[in-house]
Amino acid sequence: MMTRPLGKTGFSIAPLVFGGNVFGWTIDEKTSFAILDAFIDHGFDAIDTADVYSRWADGNQGGESETIIGRWLQARPGMRDKVKLFTKVGSDLGLPGHKGLKKAWIQQAVDDSLRRLNTDYIDLYFAHWPDPETPVAETLDAFHALQQAGKIRAMGASNLDAQQLSGALEVSRKSGLPAWQVLQPEYNLYHRSAFEGALCDLCISRDIG
Repeated sequence: MMTRPLGKTGFSIAPLVFGGNVFGWTIDEKTSFAILDAFIDHGFDAIDTADVYSRWADGNQGGESETIIGRWLQARPGMRDKVKLFTKVGSDLGLPGHKGLKKAWIQQAVDDSLRRLNTDYIDLYFAHWPDPETPVAETLDAFHALQQAGKIRAMGASNLDAQQLSGALEVSRKSGLPAWQVLQPEYNLYHRSAFEGALCDLCISRDIG
């Protein structure tokens, strides 16, 4: 399988990432395992999830997707070295303080995700949504601390527009903190215009994966 460098993360992935929001929602654990096995067997290697998946489903509280992925990894010794795990922090988990991008919550949330995923590091950790109540520098500092602790390899943002991403990059430049290395926007055949144009151009010019 051909792989491509993912921005400035230092690692490459196959050009298709599996989105794990369906795990524990529209498909059960057994089916999730079978799909993940097939995904890897066909040469792909990157799995994306979030701490909030799939809180919206009846009876769920969040963390279901990460838990299923963690059980799948635990049942397949050696698989962790073959895959790249992506997850996210910042969505509302329905408890006081369990949302947003403040440093204290990020530090707690990453440990919760690591436990559910049955791993000691996350390859790519995303800030799921912009948090207008938290300074960007505080969030970047929190992610940098996680990198230094070996809990995450790379850091990314999700759902930013061009102005928000440009502003975050400027904060990094002025503060000396690491910059976002990857952006995960909403982009599909139906929803194209928000990414194509200024946001895409910015990502290309700054080598953001």
